[in-house]
Amino acid sequence: MSSITEMAATRRTAESRRRWLLKAPALATIVIASVGPLAVMLVYSVMAKGAFGGVALGHFSLDGWTNVFVERDPFDDTLVLADANLIIFWRSIKLALVATLATLLIGFPTAYYIATRPEQVRSQWMLLITIPFWTNLLIRTFAIMGLLSNQGPVNNILIWAGLIDKPMQMLFTDGAVLLGLVYVYLPLMVLPIYASLERMDFNLVEAGYDLYATRSKVLWHIVIPSCKPGLIAGSILVFIPAIGAYVTPRVLGGGKNMMMGNLIELQFGQGRNWPLGAALSICLLVIVTVALIIYIRGSSGKENAHGG
Repeated sequence: MSSITEMAATRRTAESRRRWLLKAPALATIVIASVGPLAVMLVYSVMAKGAFGGVALGHFSLDGWTNVFVERDPFDDTLVLADANLIIFWRSIKLALVATLATLLIGFPTAYYIATRPEQVRSQWMLLITIPFWTNLLIRTFAIMGLLSNQGPVNNILIWAGLIDKPMQMLFTDGAVLLGLVYVYLPLMVLPIYASLERMDFNLVEAGYDLYATRSKVLWHIVIPSCKPGLIAGSILVFIPAIGAYVTPRVLGGGKNMMMGNLIELQFGQGRNWPLGAALSICLLVIVTVALIIYIRGSSGKENAHGG
């Protein structure tokens, strides 16, 4: 009996080693491509600033983290709040949240409409949704810039309709950046919601109507709970890239309406303050992580409440 037990244990050990060997390439890729750069940023954030950019290796300092929230007054050398950084933080969070909400309000009815079409027509609608991905992000952003310019179609239509007397400044504002974010990331909201709705049993909707449920009750108690995984996935897919967006606020914000991605690039580029740029990068990662934890826990809490 003992020999059989030893043979089974040996077999389990060999099987475990084989599984780890099969996982090794994927784990190595994750460490090198994800954990490695994050570790470098974390180390850079506690290094002293180099004389001509970069970091002074071997010289540890917390100035990078301090400068995220406070800065020294150039006149009396006192510490004051880093208003510019905090404003950019708030603008990034605000625009990312509003863009997520806007894409949700537009993407959900769009996905529902496509999911309720005949099966042979759905692929055509999905093709139209994915067409923007065929074009480079920068080109699409410049297209929005052309539409919103003072001589663009939007201003011309408003003047022709008599709603305004002269071109309205729409570029280089938070509204332009928000419009760009919604346009760029809308497909990322539609696709996962559509995937959830496509798998939904629409007989439940008919059963709800048979039981004299109103359209709003069918929507809130049947449709939305059924596609909740798609709603969560779409919100995550939009919020994460939106809060760290670089191209869209750089082009449509004109350098005046920066977001966190632009601020980080500025520190690694013209600012030549790599410790501050690294600290800002870690702060961005923390903000995204906290937002995801709150969102997922809130969603699971609601599910438990409905289930209990």
